Amino acid sequence: MTADRKLLAFYGLKYNPFLSAIPTTDIWTAPGAEAFMMRIEDLVMDGGFGLLTGESGLGKSKLLNRLADRLGQIEGVVAGITERPTSALGDFYRELGALFGVGLSVANRYGSFTALRDRWRQHIKSSLFRPVLLVDEAQEAAASTLNELRILGSERFDSENLLTVVLCGDTRLTDRFRKPDLLPLGTRIRTRLTLQPLAKDHLADFLDHLLDRAGAPQLCSPGLKELLVDHSAGNPRMLCGLAADLLDAALRREKPILDEALYFDVFDRTPKKAAKKSGTRS
Repeated sequence: MTADRKLLAFYGLKYNPFLSAIPTTDIWTAPGAEAFMMRIEDLVMDGGFGLLTGESGLGKSKLLNRLADRLGQIEGVVAGITERPTSALGDFYRELGALFGVGLSVANRYGSFTALRDRWRQHIKSSLFRPVLLVDEAQEAAASTLNELRILGSERFDSENLLTVVLCGDTRLTDRFRKPDLLPLGTRIRTRLTLQPLAKDHLADFLDHLLDRAGAPQLCSPGLKELLVDHSAGNPRMLCGLAADLLDAALRREKPILDEALYFDVFDRTPKKAAKKSGTRS
């Protein structure tokens, strides 16, 4: 039996709740996330830019994953997800062509530009929805790529949008929109959400949600839950990292419940006092 199967069988888990690969439907909804996703669903009607930002580990990518799943359930909505935001313009066009089913010749940039726009116009005419592009780690994208997206998705002197774009990135992205080269894009953001470190009650709700959805609500003792919340600085990823280490340690000890004693045993960093030498001086 593999370690993963042993863990699931021993604790009665459907999956490891502290790893990133959890079902999209089981992703926890952060404060403000539901309203943001609803605004993006409205934005698909008219197009334009949405922005999701926050410090590392607060759940941006998970929320983007949840948003992609929701948009995919709306009949007529086509959503593409970029895999490499750091691409130069040529590769970026290749990726857009693959996402939206358009054969592009990178050597003919203008031809690629018009072919994509024609495809998007056809989609809008048939469905009334703007195609959607989701860009994770957008803080890594070149300014030229982000500006190309702005120009590519607008027409009639910027009075109409052919595309809905959701940019997701850390706080560096917000800072970049204040610079002159990206200020025109920054002023076009129509809806935005900045994730903040979670308050303790929200972080506790997050932990309870993970355990409930994984099928083991009693996996952690109440005291351990408090410890995890207190030592995670409001960061869900940090909490999951601590809990994952504890779960691995508990499995090795065949300990059925994760508790405070296990926490102090695993994370005790108190320097051990050197044993005193026995004997007397001569």
